[in-house]
Amino acid sequence: MESSKKIKQQKKKVLLMGKSGAGKSSMRSIIFSNHVAKDVRRLGATIDVDKKRVKFLGNLLLDIWDCGGSDAARYAFFGSLANTLGRQDAFTESYLTSQKSYVFGDVGVLIYVFDVESSDFSASENAAPGNSNRDLQTFGSIISALSEYSPGARIFALVHKMDLVAAAYRIAVTESKSDSIRAQSGRFARSIGIYATSIWDESLYRAWGSIVNSLIPNLDVVEDGLRDLQAVTEAEEVVLFEQNTFLTVTRVGSMVGNENPNTDRYERLSNIIKTFKNSLSTYTESNSSHQFDCFTIKTRIFNLIIHRLTYNTYVLMILPPGEAELQCAKLNILMAKDEFARIESVAEGADDDTKGKVKPRAY
Repeated sequence: MESSKKIKQQKKKVLLMGKSGAGKSSMRSIIFSNHVAKDVRRLGATIDVDKKRVKFLGNLLLDIWDCGGSDAARYAFFGSLANTLGRQDAFTESYLTSQKSYVFGDVGVLIYVFDVESSDFSASENAAPGNSNRDLQTFGSIISALSEYSPGARIFALVHKMDLVAAAYRIAVTESKSDSIRAQSGRFARSIGIYATSIWDESLYRAWGSIVNSLIPNLDVVEDGLRDLQAVTEAEEVVLFEQNTFLTVTRVGSMVGNENPNTDRYERLSNIIKTFKNSLSTYTESNSSHQFDCFTIKTRIFNLIIHRLTYNTYVLMILPPGEAELQCAKLNILMAKDEFARIESVAEGADDDTKGKVKPRAY
């Protein structure tokens, strides 16, 4: 049941920046356009700014500005002028000068993508000036602009293409790169979120899940509702996913569920379920990712259910074994649907009269 109130949509400006070839457009296509990793290699370089509006959880609009990197912009638009600029990113230069207030004003989130293998991204303090630390210098300039025009923005840095680093060295490389990034982060050094990512594993979902999670205005209300649902169903764990991207919105769990040692299980589930949804479209002759209603796995030691909760979300529950427990959980999910739809529609500044009122009936 949809609320009779006219819901104010929350608009958040998201800057996606980094040098040309860092993988910005590829990761955006995987998360928001249902592409798979092997297909994004056909994508061309982004020129200037590619703006995309994404609807997330119904009332949250993400205005994603995919800002073109250095090489493609330089050669496509500036020709020989690029030679006078040396290796300086011409478009980033314009972002930081003539377009400064336009680009960096009213920013909700900055996501800066570093190519871990790039010669422009060096952690060495002894790097030649203007050479191997150029990407960090550009990042520092962008941070300065944000400090001036959007001091309340949230900052995320993705150390991308980690699949190119040998597994034995990934932790050390990530720590070294993270230290260098924080050194250039100014006032955001303590709050910046830094993630090592690759399009070939679930790390991309972990990073983007955290990014989008930071933008949800009424997350505490959602979690209260999930705790009620978890309590009446005796679920070990309850996880809420956004229906299109299948990014993890949030989760709650029992003491047993919280002891699960597989800390990357949510991102793995996001990756697996989204691949499953895409495969369904092959058999349904649909051009878009197929939306299923319910998926269950029954074993002797547990039940797993993924069920449509609202128009914009799915809920995953790990339950005790038994047919009765599974069917009761389905009934409780159905009973909770309308209340979660109301929670989802609570916008920032609206009358929050739903908090604590999600009380699924225990069967």
